[in-house]
Amino acid sequence: MLIRKLVIFIFGIIISGPIIADEIALRPDHPNRYVVVKGDTLWDISARFLETPWRWPEVWSFNPQIKNPHLIYPGDVVSLVYDEQGRPMLKVDRGQPTVKLSPKVRATRVDTPIPTIPLNAIQQFLGQPQVISEREINNAAYIVASSEQHLIAGKGDNIYVRGLISNSETNYSVIRIGDPYRNEGAKPDDILGYEAILVADALVEDFGDPATLRIIESSREVIVGDRLLPKQDYGFDQTFIPHPPDNPIEGQIIDVMDGVSRIGQYQTVVINKGERDGIETGHVLAVFQTGAKIRDPRADKSSDIVSLPDVRAGLVMVIRSFDHLSYAMVMESARDMRVYDYVRNP
Repeated sequence: MLIRKLVIFIFGIIISGPIIADEIALRPDHPNRYVVVKGDTLWDISARFLETPWRWPEVWSFNPQIKNPHLIYPGDVVSLVYDEQGRPMLKVDRGQPTVKLSPKVRATRVDTPIPTIPLNAIQQFLGQPQVISEREINNAAYIVASSEQHLIAGKGDNIYVRGLISNSETNYSVIRIGDPYRNEGAKPDDILGYEAILVADALVEDFGDPATLRIIESSREVIVGDRLLPKQDYGFDQTFIPHPPDNPIEGQIIDVMDGVSRIGQYQTVVINKGERDGIETGHVLAVFQTGAKIRDPRADKSSDIVSLPDVRAGLVMVIRSFDHLSYAMVMESARDMRVYDYVRNP
């Protein structure tokens, strides 16, 4: 079957980033119609139709009578249609999973919209600060003791903290400083940031030097030396509209979360590019592995080495960015990725 080409057609949705001028290919086995079910994501649905599913914002179209067209629900129907100029697009027709409420006659949806990507795989990276600078560490308050001089503390225990400003914030996150993030081959003091591990939440009971706080929630044991930062609501946009970076990006994966050795789909990696490099949430990057070096078997000299082309290993999307670093979720994996694989514009 010949692969039809989808040209850019944007209707009813605004995307950030530059408009892409090349065509988008349909999958050879694409359906003409798909009914959305619970557990779907926009990325998964787009992958049923498109060779490059991250470019779905360019081809989705919505009926103008649909309220909140950026939300897609189980029961909605996605169809491949063509406009008057013969340009293909993906059209959404709203399903009818509603319930009527009395005494006022009105219809309300009883389900929830599907996300762009599987949010359960990244929730832990979106709630609290995950990367901290050396300056922030030095300025942060710190625990000097716990109640009854115990070595560790947990929920309900008191902790004593120095460095809090009197009558300022009362809700704090207790964090533990993890490993430093460095570029490949960097000097020991050339650090991009430190992993900030959320340990507990604490509430000020009495300001002073030291201040007294009570641990109200804990996910790990709290120990002397742990730092405290004012608790903030790091809300995030669950739409994660994918788009390419505005500028050329040449970076690397420098770490993988959860301590795994092989990197696959839906795992979270750390890349050494951040907001100061123009990286933002939703940016899509291709992952490449350096081509192997081989000896030319027909060469006279054994030192005649040939470098094979770099191999594309997959695709990642940025889910959170910091000054010099970003977290990215692996959306496509053609082969096992590794730390220090390269990331570039898709």
